[in-house]
Amino acid sequence: MDSMLCRRGMNIAMVLILTLTWLGGICGEFEEQLFEVGKLKMFVDELPDMPRLHGFHSVHGVLKPTSLQIGMFYTKWKFHRDLPPTPVFAYGTSRRSATVPGPTIEAVYGVDTYVTWRNHLPSSHILPLDLTISPAAPKHGGIPTVVHLHGGIHEPSSDGNADAWFTAGFRETGPKWTKTTMHYENMQQPGNMWYHDHAMGLTRVNLLAGLVGAYILRHDTVETPLRLPTGNEFDRPLVVFDRSFRKDGSIYMNATGNNPSIHPQWQPEYFGDAIIVNGKAWPRLSVRRRRYRFRIINASNARFFRFFFSNGLDFVVVGSDSAYLFKPVTTKWVLLSPSEIVDVVVDFSRSPSRTAVLANDAPYPYPGGDPVNEESGKVMKFIISDEYEADTWTIPKKLINYPSADVLNAVLTRSISMYEYVSDSDEPTHLYVNGLPYDAPVTEIPKAGTTEVWEVINLTEDNHPLHIHLGLFKVVEQTALLATGLEEFNGCMTKYNDAVRCQISKYARGKKTAVTAHERGWKNVFKMMPGHVTRILVRFSYIHSNASYPFDPTQEPGYVYHCHILDHEDNMMMRPLKVIK
Repeated sequence: MDSMLCRRGMNIAMVLILTLTWLGGICGEFEEQLFEVGKLKMFVDELPDMPRLHGFHSVHGVLKPTSLQIGMFYTKWKFHRDLPPTPVFAYGTSRRSATVPGPTIEAVYGVDTYVTWRNHLPSSHILPLDLTISPAAPKHGGIPTVVHLHGGIHEPSSDGNADAWFTAGFRETGPKWTKTTMHYENMQQPGNMWYHDHAMGLTRVNLLAGLVGAYILRHDTVETPLRLPTGNEFDRPLVVFDRSFRKDGSIYMNATGNNPSIHPQWQPEYFGDAIIVNGKAWPRLSVRRRRYRFRIINASNARFFRFFFSNGLDFVVVGSDSAYLFKPVTTKWVLLSPSEIVDVVVDFSRSPSRTAVLANDAPYPYPGGDPVNEESGKVMKFIISDEYEADTWTIPKKLINYPSADVLNAVLTRSISMYEYVSDSDEPTHLYVNGLPYDAPVTEIPKAGTTEVWEVINLTEDNHPLHIHLGLFKVVEQTALLATGLEEFNGCMTKYNDAVRCQISKYARGKKTAVTAHERGWKNVFKMMPGHVTRILVRFSYIHSNASYPFDPTQEPGYVYHCHILDHEDNMMMRPLKVIK
């Protein structure tokens, strides 16, 4: 750990001084100021529909590319009727219109969207920082930010590389910053994405502060025949995350790390006490007795959600992450890790009651953590009309048929190993992929247009949602590592990081867990089970056509892949991905 800090040119003593200075001597007061969210009444705020921005414009009925100016602003936001206004960082076209989450960007297939993301944030952060995890560090102050369109397939310079950060007014930029305006080609399959901050070592605090928003790519020629619910009333993004608050309404984040002598502030996971949907704690929505479509995004730092309805209503899953399924899947529950998206239709005409609570029962941390309590076990309430009405929307028997996952088409197989390192007190200090820090030379160099098999070996006790930029993948199988000899295997892997040398075939022979039916489509995030080898087929090309990318994916600054538990990602659980031709 000391060597890693030395490479960044900062010793422990200096880091401690800088961090404590940043915190302003208030660390000891934070616990006393924590607001008891159990005192807040649930379901009193209406569910907001976030402002919508078109990523296109019309000229004589023809859709044309457009340029958007979206800022990041310091403002205040009401998360609950009875909470004081909360200082936040928010996306919007102006400070007055900025919201948490930010505006929903609606783009159209084949029509380019250009966005200039402008940093209007103050010089100091509203949350505690930890300089020992090597965050972006501008020389002249300010808050580094960079926007990643999660699930987007676009040029490297528009991908939001963690080192492509910039401060207010582009006064300072990171070592891999290239330009002020991002170009989103919108040439991929229709589906759901979301945009969020991705600055090196600051992702967890910048998202906690509010920098998240939804992005929908529509393709009318393909989607209109499906006759799924549409229009702002019946087709709603739900951006879900957890937050804790202090008595003054400000966001609470623990200011003391689990290993304060190593990391003064960093903790391995952040969990909030209140569940927020579209910027409101436990909101309510009045619905008619007909079908609705909900695009549910888990924008939490570390919390998994296992959603279900209190009155037994079904979810009909039509999409997962950024792609449609081949056919709808009906289920009583859906499990979402941080950053995953599920696209569902709910038929409220089938409700046996006038109300339905969207609930959650996922332990935290997942899967072996604490059970949910009253506050974290409820998400939002639907108030259902008494009157039945004709429903013009349908759920088709088939949706969109994309290529199947054929491992025979893979050009090679890679081993990707996940490690967690602990202190003498058995507390986590940092996490690596393939035993390497982020800034070690690139080792994953796929060829554009090809398919690879990745065998992801999770040697930790946590479930890690793996997110791959640019690539889409299908999950092939999940196999448990045998308990017998597992300690020996872990020791060998920690020493050599070589699955073949450590005889992975000898240990990856345990129980196989079937992939859940609604997760068998093309994804960009998946939950890597602890103590398992998860085999995925990764495709570095479009799934809806044989066309080449309309951009050069080999350009700098390249792409990345990482765990999407943000506290892990910020503390080295991320690696570069270099595409070649």
